[in-house]
Parts: sequence; C-alpha cells; structure tokens
Amino acid sequence: MSIVTVSRFITSEEADRYVEVPFQVASGMERIHVSVEVEAHGPGDCVIDLGLKDTDQVRGWSGGARTEFYVELEKATPGYVPGFLVEGEWCVLLGTYRIPPAGCTVMVKVACTLKEGRWLKGDLHMHTVHSDGALTLTENARIMEELGCDFLAMTDHNTYSQNLAYPHETGVVLIPGMELTTNHGHANFLGVVKPVVDFRATSSEQVQARIREARANGARVVLNHPHCPNCGWEWDWMVDYDWVEIWNGPWREANRKTLDWWHGQLCMGKRLIAVGGSDMHRFGGYVSHSSPTTWVYASSRTVDGILDGIDTGRVFLSYSPEGPVMELSAGKYHMGDVVPMDAPEREGNVKLVVSGLLAGDEVKLISNQGVERSCVVYNEHSLELFGELAGRSFYRAEVWRYFVEVHEMLLASVSNALYLD
Repeated sequence: MSIVTVSRFITSEEADRYVEVPFQVASGMERIHVSVEVEAHGPGDCVIDLGLKDTDQVRGWSGGARTEFYVELEKATPGYVPGFLVEGEWCVLLGTYRIPPAGCTVMVKVACTLKEGRWLKGDLHMHTVHSDGALTLTENARIMEELGCDFLAMTDHNTYSQNLAYPHETGVVLIPGMELTTNHGHANFLGVVKPVVDFRATSSEQVQARIREARANGARVVLNHPHCPNCGWEWDWMVDYDWVEIWNGPWREANRKTLDWWHGQLCMGKRLIAVGGSDMHRFGGYVSHSSPTTWVYASSRTVDGILDGIDTGRVFLSYSPEGPVMELSAGKYHMGDVVPMDAPEREGNVKLVVSGLLAGDEVKLISNQGVERSCVVYNEHSLELFGELAGRSFYRAEVWRYFVEVHEMLLASVSNALYLD
C-alpha cells in the first residue's frame, strides 16, 4: 500500500471554487481510499466539499456529506463509480463552499492498495428471501461483514433475481450465483448473473444441457452435498463440473462420505478441487453463516479474483472464519500446484503449517498412501509437519477437534491437495 499525505492551505480568495489536489496512481491498483481533515483558521464558516477525478473524468462527488470515500474495481462508496483504476494523475476535488477570512488547511490522505495475492475467506452457498431463505440479501451481507469475511455467494434455488438486487453498500464481495435444484441432485452455478434461461431438468440429458449452458455463459459448476440422504447427487457423475462441495453446513455423516469419496478420487489420479458452503437458510441446529468457511488465495478482492483463485486449488476449508488456518507447500509449490518430476523440490519434503489450534486438536498429514503424520496438540497454537515426497501422488491435511456441544470429534479444517507429477 502506498500512502500520500498533502497539506493544502486555502485562502478566503479561493472560496466558491474547485481546488484540485493531484496524486499519482500506479499500475495494478485495486483500491483508492481518500480521507480529509479540515482545520479552520479563525472565526467564520468553513465547509469543504469532496470529490474525485480520474485521468479522464469525474469519478464521484459527495459534497459536504463525507470526509472519506473509497473506489475499488467492483465497489465504491455511494456517490462514487467503481471500475478500472487507470494509471496516471488523479485529483482529489475540494469544493471551497465556505472559507473563513483567515483561510483553512485541508489535510488530504490518499492510500492506494496494489492488486496482489492474499488469503480471502467467505461462503459459497447461501439462500435468501428470493427462494426459501429467511434473511434478506442485506441481512446476510451485514452478518458476513461482521464476521470479517470477504465474499459471499447468494445461491437461491432456480432463480437469479437475487443477483439483480445485491446491496451495493456492503464491503463484502458479492458473487452472483444460482443453485440448480432438481429432484435428484443440486449444483451451484457461480460467477454469472443469469447462468441458464430455463432451470427445469427432469432427465440426465436435461441436466447435462443445463450445465453446458451455464458453463458456456461463464459459470463455475459445483456439485453440492453429493451424498446428502435427502438431496444427494443421483444423476450421472460424468458431468462437466469444476468443483465439489465436500463440506455442507455443520459436519455430519453425509459430509464424511463425501470427504472419503473425494479422497478416493484423488487416489485414482483425479485432481478435483474441494470447496464448502454453509447452505444457510435460517438459524438453528448449529447452522450459521460461513460455517464452513472457504479460504482462497486470490489475486484480487473481486469476483474474478476469487473464482480464479479457487480454480488454482490453493483453497482450504475451516469450520468457522476463525480457522484453523493451514498452508501446504513444497518449496515454491503450494496446494493446488503440481510438482514436476524434475523439480529440485522432489528431493525434499512437503511442509504443512497450521495455526489457530487448540489443545486436543489432532492434525493429520495425508497422502495417497494414507495418514503419513498424525499429531495431537497439547499447548501449541501452531504446528509444522513434514512428509516425504518420493512415491506419493498427492498430499493433503486435516484438523480434527473435540466439540463439547455435541461431545464428538469433528472436522475443523481440511486442505486441498498438493500434487506430484
């Protein structure tokens, strides 16, 4: 982040004008935040209006209503226009509406945030009043923001109306979505406002057609809760999907079956990305927002940055936004990557780093050969485990925790796989 502070003294002769305070925007920025502090000198009214101009046009105006604002690629403070942050000279606009006889000093602070990789967390499966959910879009977004989450996909059943009604004031990145809901299986379409023209599908051929249409429109396809006893995936598994939801809502037997199935797919050589989602409809039965939480290493805090990040497989899941947090690597390679046969890292080890642990947690490092390392934590907040790479086709990790609410060891965190060519 680059921060520039400019002090501008404004005389009474400059009243009733528009003063420009220039600043430079470098390439690759994803956020501009501007704040001002005004100090009046002597008696008299002092009112400074506020606005923003990019290299070509005015990007927003809030008058005397605000003393700060932000502009991002997809979001902005009301009164300002989001979009591409072009490189070049921008200007903070100061409207000198009222200036005291002795003048005033305006302290302008501009912070520019570079678009770069970082961990983001959120929920990829949630419902609202646009289908059978109890909460509005605004209520869901507010709760996610209070939890410190970065993104949310509203995946109402067989409709896209929620994607046309997103609250723009929220700081959470809102991912357009729809849950294709049939009598024999559900799938999320993520990333486009209107993935299909007609959701209705009563045969395997029609399901295949809906998925092809959604993918052609740019959606990511997720097979949801495939082993749920009430609405599991009973269609042909040979469909063109991107990710599988191995963790749906509170941890239960259906999730365990999907985890085991996913591990079997990895052992057979399939490189399948695992995601999770709360499937939140209403409070009750330990169901809550962002439980589980999907963590993704994203290139930007945008819809495309998040979805592209999930595509890389650098993703892990935790039971809550508080973690546990994990990273799996072999040298410069991370979870989701494929370590080539001739890479120098093949002579070394895989490294698992987990933080946010509690006493009694059990950490497992798992490969195609089974559980390679297992460690029960007694007092450490963080832990490192290592495993040999030779003879393995992948590694992944799990953290299990005893929850007194249900008197049972449940999954607390699970990573995607690091693959070996």
